[in-house]
Amino acid sequence: MSLDMALASFALPLEDYKGSETMERYSQHMLLSEITSLPNEDIVLEDENGLLVGWIPYRKLVNEVWKQWKLTLTHYNTLLQSVDDAITVVDTKGFIQSWNHKAEEMYGLTSEDVKGKLITSFFETESVVLMSTINERKGVIKKYNQPKPDVHVLINTSPILIDDNVVGGISVERNITDIVKLNDELSSTAASLHELERNVHNEQTPFSKIKGRSPVLQEALYLVSKVSKTEATVLITGESGVGKELFAEAIHKTSPRSEAPFVAINCGAIPTALIESDLFGYEQGAFTGAVKGGKKGKFDAALGGTIFLDEIGEMPLEVQVKLLRVLQEKQFYRVGGADPIPTDVRIIAATHRDLEKMIEEGSFREDLFYRLNVISISVPPLRERKEDIPELVQLFLQEFSIKYKIPIPELDPEVMYMFLQHPWQGNVRQLRNMIERLIILADENERIEPKHLPNNFVKQPTPIVETIESNHSNLDLDDKIRNALKLTYGNKTAAAKLLGISRATLYNRMKSMR
Repeated sequence: MSLDMALASFALPLEDYKGSETMERYSQHMLLSEITSLPNEDIVLEDENGLLVGWIPYRKLVNEVWKQWKLTLTHYNTLLQSVDDAITVVDTKGFIQSWNHKAEEMYGLTSEDVKGKLITSFFETESVVLMSTINERKGVIKKYNQPKPDVHVLINTSPILIDDNVVGGISVERNITDIVKLNDELSSTAASLHELERNVHNEQTPFSKIKGRSPVLQEALYLVSKVSKTEATVLITGESGVGKELFAEAIHKTSPRSEAPFVAINCGAIPTALIESDLFGYEQGAFTGAVKGGKKGKFDAALGGTIFLDEIGEMPLEVQVKLLRVLQEKQFYRVGGADPIPTDVRIIAATHRDLEKMIEEGSFREDLFYRLNVISISVPPLRERKEDIPELVQLFLQEFSIKYKIPIPELDPEVMYMFLQHPWQGNVRQLRNMIERLIILADENERIEPKHLPNNFVKQPTPIVETIESNHSNLDLDDKIRNALKLTYGNKTAAAKLLGISRATLYNRMKSMR
């Protein structure tokens, strides 16, 4: 049954009409909802030519209105109980008319507790977005709000209008408390780890965490050593998993700001509605639900040090404008604040995305790009520095052996050969996860063999160097053997695999090289 219906659908034949033709007339195509006020008598229907075509007794009209109201109310109540968000409906004065089961769960108040009472009896006035929606006749979409000290939501609101008159308001709130708390915990944990690292005095250099000796990696590290001594803004580019944050930390730790905080924030891991307040903080009363006294942001935490904005390409355009002001004017405004706050923070940004393409698409500001891209450092993917794989494998084997309290397992040369041939789309992160998987699945003191690798991991590769049957000179072959042994850290079986020759042939050739 429709929630609206044409008057003609329940009209009676004109032959049964006993009233006067002077009665109030309505179009036969008119909908029940289009009647602005209920008449006090029978009504007649007319067609486009003004001819009478039917009539509706007053009692039948009232009965249909009642049935439609009951049907609409049933749909309304069913909708309230079916959605997975908290829904609140109030009248123009703020008296609660509806309060669904999700609102009960979120706030610990039953419908009986709140219906018919002022919403401001349960929430601070400044926390009630719904009342400002009614007063301003303007709704909000996905606005961050903190209606209670321990509740964080994204809220949608809309005024309820009848004939352009506001008769109430409705709010739909999605609970993001767990996301906000997790973000705070991650930030706190990251800060604690960086603090612990600063307090641990050992012989490690800031570059110790970046493992590898490949030319492309060393070139990137050379740029890091040069730029770290300056105050220049740095943009680090590279695929996901290459270790861009390690490069940012190395820049910070070898800079004059090394004793000050290093604050990292992943722009892609924070809800859009929270990024601005997370970066710059907010003033008391900055938005509905703002805690008393306001809250400081990441730029406050990084004062005097370095802030690392990972995945800068995920930053919303409206926040990009605020970041541009920081770079240009060395000051920022808190959310809801009117006074500029000076800042002394070095900004390092990173992304795996093509920002220049995003500029063409209109999703990244060109002026911000040039402000960030003073110095650009490209971190090479693992497939372009395969000579670093053996060192990384040994590092991760040691790390996870300590973590899981087992002896460092022996690695079959065939596995190392497969690692050297693999494209590693996930880069160093993927390799690290693979080693952890092998450590967990292999039995104690068991040799790690190809059977321990995932079924879809390896396809039959083509040797990366030519075989001994080639017509190259002995000198060329000798160089290839030396290079293969260097790649495999002296592992002759893996080197023979790389060369496409047998282990015995490799031994014989090595004897002639001495």
